[in-house]
Amino acid sequence: MMVSSGMFYSVLSIYISEELKANKMQIGMLFTIGALTGVLTSILLGKAADRFGKKPLVILAQVLFAIVMLSYSLITHYIYAFPIHIVEGFAWAMIGASAPALIADLAKKGERGEAMGIYNTVWSLGWVIGPFLGGSLAELFGFRFMLTASFVMILAGIVLSSYVLGRN
Repeated sequence: MMVSSGMFYSVLSIYISEELKANKMQIGMLFTIGALTGVLTSILLGKAADRFGKKPLVILAQVLFAIVMLSYSLITHYIYAFPIHIVEGFAWAMIGASAPALIADLAKKGERGEAMGIYNTVWSLGWVIGPFLGGSLAELFGFRFMLTASFVMILAGIVLSSYVLGRN
């Protein structure tokens, strides 16, 4: 998922400006709305992870990210990006609350720090690979192709996560 995230976020502002015709202030408002959604929902989603389980929320967050990528590839004006970014902020809050808690739950007591270190390394590695890949795909094939590729990668991640989490 983080490769896809790096692909997406490294060129998102350019896509919104060039393809969706938003100005700098509108782009700033868009990112503010997404972040505000995360701020307003993080604690509630943490409680939901405790109540309903972390695994379902991790999978649901990935599904929401896939919907976000697909939706961005289909819109033609920046105004439609606002509800998409609200869903995205919600998905970030969901994965941010549930994934680290799930890692801590799955790790042995004396290995939680190491498990979190591995999680953070994988997270960061996605951002090492993703921006170059996303920029290259957007340059060679266009933004919408890159977004569709990101959508497909997240779908593959959902299948893999469902399999791995189902075994634990």
